[in-house]
Amino acid sequence: MPWDFALILIFLSVAVPWLGRRRVHQLLAMSQTTKMDRLSLYASTIAFQWFAACIILWRTSARGIPVEQLGLALPKPQLAVAAAIILSSLILLNQISSLRRMAARPAEIKGLLPQLALKIFPQDNVERLAFFALVSTVAVCEEIIYRGFVQFVFQSWAHGLALAGILGSAGIFALAHLYQGKRGLLSTSVIGLLFSSIRAWTGSLLAPLAAHFVADLAAGFLAPGKLRSAVVHPSDASERTG
Repeated sequence: MPWDFALILIFLSVAVPWLGRRRVHQLLAMSQTTKMDRLSLYASTIAFQWFAACIILWRTSARGIPVEQLGLALPKPQLAVAAAIILSSLILLNQISSLRRMAARPAEIKGLLPQLALKIFPQDNVERLAFFALVSTVAVCEEIIYRGFVQFVFQSWAHGLALAGILGSAGIFALAHLYQGKRGLLSTSVIGLLFSSIRAWTGSLLAPLAAHFVADLAAGFLAPGKLRSAVVHPSDASERTG
């Protein structure tokens, strides 16, 4: 494995999880976040994501690796588009269902992810616009990083074995979301396996990228209202489940 690829993998496996946990601890220690806190978080995340993606594209280009091998192509366009539509629809339905279940169970809102969501998700139109830019960035950059670069590196390392690429991609992706706790680690592992499998099947990042975008956008736009409503009117949420 080239030295620069190895360094990138080490950074993604060690530094990214550590930085994520550090940021989450800082957020949870705050009684509440301000508009400037949220906008600053969005801006810094956008900058970091694009920086990481550009470094990866630079080093793969320097190594003579065509972008097609990173999934930045449509070798099977009809299959890729169909997979993108179906996967995005399923992810959207799952997000809506999960949010409804969580809002109907006020006790769950005290968990790590709901508390984090209340602090970082947008609260007005200006923040929603910035959040849209954030979601677009994360969908593109994380798919290039994890389902593009990482999956390619592990598959190449295993002499073309697709399963190695799928497992390696899903594992590093899950580590990057270690800050979400055990429950989040499990869900991101499953999502990582699903997305990397579809990327291997279609030969393209289109489907996981579209689904990633839909999942994050739906959570950011729908979760704040449902969670705050459940916090303010917990009895109403309990009655809906009774």
